[in-house]
Amino acid sequence: MIPNAFDYHAPKTLKKALSLLKAHGDDAKVLAGGHSLIPLMKFRFADPTVVIDLGRVGGLSRIRVSYDGTVYIGALCTHDAIESSRRLKSKCPLLPETAAEIGDVQVRNRGTIGGSLVHADPAADWPAAILALNAELDIAGGDGTRTVSADGFFVDMLTTDVQPGEILTRIRMPAPPERSGGAYIKMHQSASGFAIAGVAAQVTLDGEGNCASVGVGVTGVSPVPYRAGAVEDALRGQRPDETAIQAASEQAISGVDDFQEDHHASGDYRAHLARVFTRRALAKAVERAG
Repeated sequence: MIPNAFDYHAPKTLKKALSLLKAHGDDAKVLAGGHSLIPLMKFRFADPTVVIDLGRVGGLSRIRVSYDGTVYIGALCTHDAIESSRRLKSKCPLLPETAAEIGDVQVRNRGTIGGSLVHADPAADWPAAILALNAELDIAGGDGTRTVSADGFFVDMLTTDVQPGEILTRIRMPAPPERSGGAYIKMHQSASGFAIAGVAAQVTLDGEGNCASVGVGVTGVSPVPYRAGAVEDALRGQRPDETAIQAASEQAISGVDDFQEDHHASGDYRAHLARVFTRRALAKAVERAG
């Protein structure tokens, strides 16, 4: 189908983009890579009269690692840019690994991390990784920029903490220290590549081989991606051998009372996958950390 007619704007500054968003209010939609918005417009699930394309706004597609070890990812960075970044492969390899699992080459070349996160599809890959990495997200609005933790960013299915008139500009997280490892494992839907269930794990070991820090993010299982805090608590400070990982992984759905149900998988099967993939992701992360 063809979308209804709309006015198109391609501002070159974030300030101009925010002013356009404020001027047009609910009639406007922000365009990043377009892989979420354009299909919605074609099917008339979204019908904006104004589209604000962020593609020409400077500074939103930069990848940077600062001297203090903080990793900065611009919201307009494509999945391919993250997947192919040598800097990220060295400093935060969980990000390139996750990017490589998204869709196909065409999707990764056009889709953006910010667009994916704000769309908040319950089967998207990025939420698991940014939850496991304890990321923070910078959101710009008319009153300045505010920061939200990954834990508080996802509110409901297809809903985030980004408010009307605001734009996600950057994702940032501390680069994992030495003796760290990460892994992302998922069961993908064969047609789209979306996650039927996916788990990202990030582990840092101390000098004695115990878990100094653990991060586990789960996607595809619940309408809202979540951080598996019970798994982290069970493993933190412990020696991550097979028995400890197995026991901790049984907590992968602790506190989850709403599971995705569709023709791809039942809620019970997704719960089972959450436990299995948590165990596998943790085992691989620990192996890489060691």
